[in-house]
Amino acid sequence: MNTRCVASHGGSSRAAAAKGRCKEPRPGRLLCHWVTDALAQAGLESSNLIVGIDFTKSNEWTGKFSFHGRSLHHISNTPNPYEQAISIIGRTLSKFDEDNLIPCFGFGDASTHDQDVFCFSPNEKPCNGFEEALDRYRELVPHLRLAGPTSFAPIIEMAMTIVEQSGGQYHVLLIIADGQVTRSVDTASGQLSSQEQKTVDAIVKASELPLSIVLVGVGDGPWDMMKEFDDNIPARAFDNFQLFSSSGSSDGGAGPALRRSSSASSEVENPVQGLIAYCKRSQQLASVRKSASDAGFRFLSSSASRIAVESESDGLDELTEICRG
Repeated sequence: MNTRCVASHGGSSRAAAAKGRCKEPRPGRLLCHWVTDALAQAGLESSNLIVGIDFTKSNEWTGKFSFHGRSLHHISNTPNPYEQAISIIGRTLSKFDEDNLIPCFGFGDASTHDQDVFCFSPNEKPCNGFEEALDRYRELVPHLRLAGPTSFAPIIEMAMTIVEQSGGQYHVLLIIADGQVTRSVDTASGQLSSQEQKTVDAIVKASELPLSIVLVGVGDGPWDMMKEFDDNIPARAFDNFQLFSSSGSSDGGAGPALRRSSSASSEVENPVQGLIAYCKRSQQLASVRKSASDAGFRFLSSSASRIAVESESDGLDELTEICRG
């Protein structure tokens, strides 16, 4: 496994005196400084984020309905779904990162396929905040050749390496992707493809570490197999993988654009409540982990609360527009 972008990622913690730019409040909007105070009271010391971006070829057609038929990685004056996800999530979470160093990786292009990941930074160091991550994304896209097949195993394995090298501090791996893991037409019913099996194995192994995996799905999908990963992966130490996929369209369709995919529909009628429920379940593991892990789980739950309040303000807040074109 390639270990680039790992050694320079900070692991020490300090008090979260979070500062950030806030927009002027509007009716129903939760004030940024209130969120900052809430996160500090929750004991946040480090967000410890890791980001993985999907550069597989399916991105060329999975924007047919949600991004006006353009590639989801299309660079123009209008932010594409990946740019929206990086900037919105970054604006929300970067204020609470202790050192602002975020390991960012790409996978699925012609240089990595389903075997490896590449580092966003040319000097193989973490990005200095989400603004640099977004800048590097825009610089990289024109020079990448989308390929495949799709497997999340390499990025999950990289995240596990980072967690281990940090001394076991809690991390959140944020994967932004356009669809499910590759399944060959030759794969028999009830069986897993090579990419599916490796992804399942990686998720199970990752559950032994203080690592939560959050997949934000952009574009048209499909998400059937990822729902199976979400709901039915056996033999895990805790429920460490959650999928939030898109709904609504890029032309102003109704409804929030983050929806936790799950067969337990009663749990996820409100998409944000599904996220919060996941965070609460994660806290059960945090209670028996060391304090660094505990702070991380509380942080993820508190961040979910911010999304909940903002999305309730008008149903189409910027935080619910990650997957919109």
